[in-house]
Formats: sequence, C-alpha cells, structure tokens
Amino acid sequence: MKKINFLKIILNAIFLIVFNVFFFVLGGSEHKMSVWMSYGFIHFAYLMLIITPWLIRNGKSAAVFGFSLYSISTTYFIIQFVTGMIFILVSPESYNVALLVQLCFAGLYGIMLITHMLANERTADAEEKRQYEIAYIKEASVKMKFLLESVSDKEAKKKVERVYDAISSSPVKSHPNLEQKEKQILQSINELEREVKKGNKNGITSLANSLLLLINERNNLLKSLHN
Repeated sequence: MKKINFLKIILNAIFLIVFNVFFFVLGGSEHKMSVWMSYGFIHFAYLMLIITPWLIRNGKSAAVFGFSLYSISTTYFIIQFVTGMIFILVSPESYNVALLVQLCFAGLYGIMLITHMLANERTADAEEKRQYEIAYIKEASVKMKFLLESVSDKEAKKKVERVYDAISSSPVKSHPNLEQKEKQILQSINELEREVKKGNKNGITSLANSLLLLINERNNLLKSLHN
C-alpha cells in the first residue's frame, strides 16, 4: 500500500517537475506579472486535477461520480494549460487580460464542479435511502420465512404465515418518519423468534397478532405520508 501511494506521488509530481524545469531553464526567473499569473493558474488547475479523487462521494455509483468530476477537472486543466502557455509565450505587459480570462475559466470550472458534486450528493443520498428501504423488507422477510419453517403448531403457523405475507407484500418504499416503527417491527420479530425457539404457542400467537397491527400501522402511515 505504501509503495502504491509513493508511486502515485511520483506520478503526480512528474508534470510539475518537467513543467518547472522547462519554465525556469528556458525562461529564467525574471517574468512579467501576466506570466506569473498564468504560471499560478496552471499549477492551480493541476492541483485540482490531483485532488479530484478526494471530492468523489463514496457509494454504489462512485465510478460514475468519479468519471463526471474527472472529466470536468481534466477539461479545465487542458484549457487552462493551453491558455496559460499562450500568455506565458506572448508575455503581455498588462496582466489585466491574463487575469480576467483565466479567472473566468477558473470560475466556470468551480461552478461546474460544485454543481456536479451537489448532484452526486443527492444521487448518493437517494441510493443510500433506497438501500435502507430494501434492507428493511428483505431482513424482515428473511427472518419471517425462517420462523415460518420453524413453527410446528398448525394454528400458530397460520398466524406467522399471515405476518410473513403482510411483510412480503408491504411497500418497499419508506420514509424517515417510519424509522422507529420499522425498528419496532424488527424488534418484535426478534422477540417472536425467541418464542418460536421456546415452542410457546400462546407467545407466538400474541406476538404475531401484535406484529400484524404494527405492519398495518406502518403501511397506513406510509400511505398518508406519500399522499
């Protein structure tokens, strides 16, 4: 891991080393303000390209997020490098044009980068929410299916089967306001599991009835929240 990080640092430094060697060997250290500004903007663009990986939001679509941000940073770097080199070679007396042109490019880059980062954040949040919603139904259904197969008493089994059907047919979509209710359902399923292991028919029946009420309450609340 350390070797990979070291190689990445060397790779990132190659451009800076080569560019600066050419800049100072061919041009010396005495330059006009317009040249130094262009020199600074080129380094800024390259720095943003290097730190782009740290701006990518982790998640299921991290590769897509990374591609969009890398495309923006790479495009900006290329445009800035070409523009900066033109100003360095021309070396105008006044720095106004060099400053305004390159500042406009930097501003447009900042707007595009932040806009895409905000969009990526919204997408990632929606994905996390979707994963949570799916996880609730999946976890509850898997547990209930296991319990259904473990109940031997026919009457109790019918009660557990009704709970399993109610959960399996519940909407996957969820809402932050239902978090406590869904946790309560999962907790009740754990309690039901303990009663099934004991073989307590009365406990199984009672908890199954309570679970049906909780599931119906959750689904009704969901409907009201999305209406």
